[in-house]
Amino acid sequence: MSAPPNILWILTTQWRAQACGYAGDRDVRTPVLDALAARSVDYTQAVTPHPFGPFARAALLTGVPSPQNGVRDYFDPLPADARTIAHTLQARGYAPAFFGKWHLGRRDPAAPLVGEAHARTIVPPGARGGFEFWEGFESGFLLNDPWLHGTRLPEPACFPGYQSDVLAERAAAVLAGWRKPWFAVVSLEAPHPPYDAPAAGMVPREPALRANVPPAAMTQARRELAGYHAHIEATDRAIGRLLAAVGEATAVVFTSVHGDMHGAHGLFRKGWPHEESVRVPLLVRRPGGAAAKDGSPVSLTDLPALTCALADGKIWRCARDAAAISMPSVVRLARQCDREWRGLRSAARKLVLGPDGSPWLYFDLERDPLELHNLAADPARAAEMAAWRARLG
Repeated sequence: MSAPPNILWILTTQWRAQACGYAGDRDVRTPVLDALAARSVDYTQAVTPHPFGPFARAALLTGVPSPQNGVRDYFDPLPADARTIAHTLQARGYAPAFFGKWHLGRRDPAAPLVGEAHARTIVPPGARGGFEFWEGFESGFLLNDPWLHGTRLPEPACFPGYQSDVLAERAAAVLAGWRKPWFAVVSLEAPHPPYDAPAAGMVPREPALRANVPPAAMTQARRELAGYHAHIEATDRAIGRLLAAVGEATAVVFTSVHGDMHGAHGLFRKGWPHEESVRVPLLVRRPGGAAAKDGSPVSLTDLPALTCALADGKIWRCARDAAAISMPSVVRLARQCDREWRGLRSAARKLVLGPDGSPWLYFDLERDPLELHNLAADPARAAEMAAWRARLG
C-alpha cells in the first residue's frame, strides 16, 4: 500500500467562481490556477453553504452547516468542542497545520473590523480547531503587512509584505520540515476588500461587466473589480510559489469561502443568494489522478469527506442532486444581505425562501444563468417550486 499523501487546502476569501481564467473570465490572469485546473478535477457547480465568512469557515472545517455547528451570528466563535477535519485527520496519523486567516475566534463586536484591533486579537490554543501547528490572525482585512501569532509566536508580530506572499512563504518553510503525512490549511484573505489596497505591484485594469450589472452600479463595479482582479493576480502568483514548494506529490484543494456580487443586480459584497455570491471555485488535484470537469452540486460542507477520501487513496463522489445554501442570520454591515434566507440549488434550478418561508427567488439557471428573471411569482412554476420547497422542510 502506498503512503498517504500530504494534503494542502488553499482557502481564499471572496474569490467568486467566475473570476478565473480557466473558467472563461478574460479580465483576470490566473496562469497558476489555470495550470492547476489542467491537472485537477474542476467542480464547476461548487457552492458555499453560507456566503459569509465565519458561517462558511465553520461549515467547511466541520462538515456541518451553520447554525448546527454552533455559529449562528457573525461574531460567534467556533465552539471549543467542535470536531473539525484537523481532529479527523490527526486520528488517521496526519499532522495538521493551519496558516492565515481564522475568523472563528472570539472578537470584540465594538472594535473596528478593518485594522489592527481584530488583526492582533489572540486566538488561544484551545480555540484553534484542533490544529497541532497554528500560525495566523483572527481577521482585520490587512492585505499588506499582516500580524501573525500562534505556535511559534506567543504575541502578534507584524511581517512586512503582501499578505498572500507572507503566508505562502512561511507555510512553505514550515511544511518543508513538518512531520509527514501532513494536512495543511493555508487561508488567504485576498481578494477580500479593501480592493484599493496595494496588490504586490499588480496594476488594476479596466474590467468588463457582466450583463446583469445595471447602469447605476457600473461605476462602483468597474472601480472595485479593477482592484479585485489585481489582488487575484497577485494571489495567484503567491499560490504558484506555494505549489512549487510542496511538490506534485501533494494532494491539493483550492477554493474560496464565498464570492462577491460586484454590482450584479445592483448589489455588492456577499450574503446574497445570487450566483456571484454563492458560487465558488473548487479544484482538487489528486496525485496521479486525471483532470476532469465535474458538474455535481458540491458544497464546501463536503470538503471533510472529500479530504478523507484523498487520505485513503479513494475517489470521492457527490451523491446529491442539489446543495443547500442559506444565511442563518443577518449580518448588519454595510451593503450585505438584509434578510435571513435558505434555499436549494442545482445546476438547473435555484429556489430561495425568505424569512417567512415563502418563495423569494426562483431561477431557471439553465435558461437564465445571469438570474435576470425571478420566477417565484409565476403560477406556471408553482408545482415545481412546491416540490423543491418540500425538500427544504
